[in-house]
Amino acid sequence: MPRYDDDLRLAHVLADAVERITTARFRSEDLAVSSKPDLTLVSDADTAAEELIRAQLKRTRPRDAVEGEEFETTGHGPRRWVIDPIDGTHNFVRGVPVWATLIALVDDEAPVLGLVAAPALGRRWWAANGSGAWSGRSLASAKQIHVSKVGAVSDASLSYSSVRSWRGVDRYDEFLSLTDECWRSRAYGDFWSYMLVAEGAADIAAEPELAVYDMAALVPIVTEAGGRFTSLAGREGPWGGNALATNGLLHDEVLSRIGTDARA
Repeated sequence: MPRYDDDLRLAHVLADAVERITTARFRSEDLAVSSKPDLTLVSDADTAAEELIRAQLKRTRPRDAVEGEEFETTGHGPRRWVIDPIDGTHNFVRGVPVWATLIALVDDEAPVLGLVAAPALGRRWWAANGSGAWSGRSLASAKQIHVSKVGAVSDASLSYSSVRSWRGVDRYDEFLSLTDECWRSRAYGDFWSYMLVAEGAADIAAEPELAVYDMAALVPIVTEAGGRFTSLAGREGPWGGNALATNGLLHDEVLSRIGTDARA
């Protein structure tokens, strides 16, 4: 199995550099915000952060492709960095500290490395294939994380982003039924839901509509922590347009409740 230690160190360097931009712009009075064609928000911090990552990757990994949220994909080849400069932009622009930079490496169409840096929360999570999943401020100060061992939905904690969004995949009633049966449900939202699953604080996380750049960095962290990450149709990885992450023990049952074949 290939090792990605050098790439993981680079991901941390990229996250360190980006944090200097994002933390300086967070809650700044002159933050410039506009709407994209899909009516989602983008700030000047989003674009500056992605530009910085792309510039550093062009210098350090010139043969690799780069895919991001704010700009067109560049480069070709089996190795592709997938970037979301600020996951949780709506939180970012409103001053809510739940936002993060997501950095992933996809090798031959498999997410092999993921890093989630949430400086306003003082947290960072990362994983690479075969290396386990970790959380800490840096590689030098890290603790390995694992999913929970909860085996029944009635004992499970569920995290999500929005109830209303489940209407879009015609699973609104099914999702509400699942929240009713779970021991606990909270809308932690965005990347945080999945990191809570990876570290065993939550047991189920799901969203009905996501892009690859929203998910690619999350997949290695959840799976290296012992969990499972699929689309709502059961497709492994970040390729189905939506997500279900669990501790693995609950996955098939939750898929049977809220799963859909609307997206292959």
